Amino acid sequence: MNIRFDGRVAIVTGAGGGLGRSHALALAARGAKVVINDLAQADAVAAEILAAGGQAIANAASVTDEAAVAAMVQQALAAWGRIDILVNNAGILRDKSFGKMSMADFRLVLDVHLMGAAICSQAVWATMRAQRFGRIVMTTSSSGLYGNFGQANYGAAKMALVGLMQTLAIEGAKDGIRVNCLAPTAATRMTEGLLPPPVLEKLRPEAVTPALLHLVSDDAPTRAIVCAGAGTFERAYVTLTRGVHLGLGADVPEQVAAHFDAISDRGDEVVPADGSEQGRNEVGQAMASSG
Repeated sequence: MNIRFDGRVAIVTGAGGGLGRSHALALAARGAKVVINDLAQADAVAAEILAAGGQAIANAASVTDEAAVAAMVQQALAAWGRIDILVNNAGILRDKSFGKMSMADFRLVLDVHLMGAAICSQAVWATMRAQRFGRIVMTTSSSGLYGNFGQANYGAAKMALVGLMQTLAIEGAKDGIRVNCLAPTAATRMTEGLLPPPVLEKLRPEAVTPALLHLVSDDAPTRAIVCAGAGTFERAYVTLTRGVHLGLGADVPEQVAAHFDAISDRGDEVVPADGSEQGRNEVGQAMASSG
């Protein structure tokens, strides 16, 4: 099966370089019309696509500016009449150990990554619902999924995007909107100078983009967290163990400690369909123990 995007319109934020540029070029090469959003390099990437015979328009909106994002969406609709794909890729780094990190830098990183993705997603939501088709990808990170020293702000924002994805996928399902997360490992402007050349060569952004193309295709999954780097592709899950019912006795804190290995046992863990599954499991075990 050849993945194509003929007739599809995509917005890629932070598309002036690195991952965003790679995603935009690949979408355009497979037939998509692409809005190249970037604060600095949008024109150059749009020109690159046009020179290759594709269709693209440049946009310099900040993803944190609601009015500018709304205008970007209107620009796409005026040019091409629809919006099928949103790739929330724009981001910044302000790395520092938590004890030395200013709250201003913490807020700034959350504003760009989390609020930027929320603003852009809401701006296209009504259009996608009316079309009964939409594909949205949040760019998460292993720093959010698993933690990374010096990236409390970045990690918090990236894990928050997983939560945003989970709910948007549930809310969008009835209207054909599929929402996923991509956790890339790639050498980009944000990682320049941090890794040796042989590793950087393996971690080209182009090695991540195949996962992105699947996640925005007609046959895309929904609520998936796909990890990709150096041509390797994995999937991450948020799971729930079966747990142990311990009741409401006075010694339950001590019982939690005593049974912590059993509580943590992953033998019967599940991937919850939604947030209510935790409550159903807890109440179900409580009712069974009292019956």
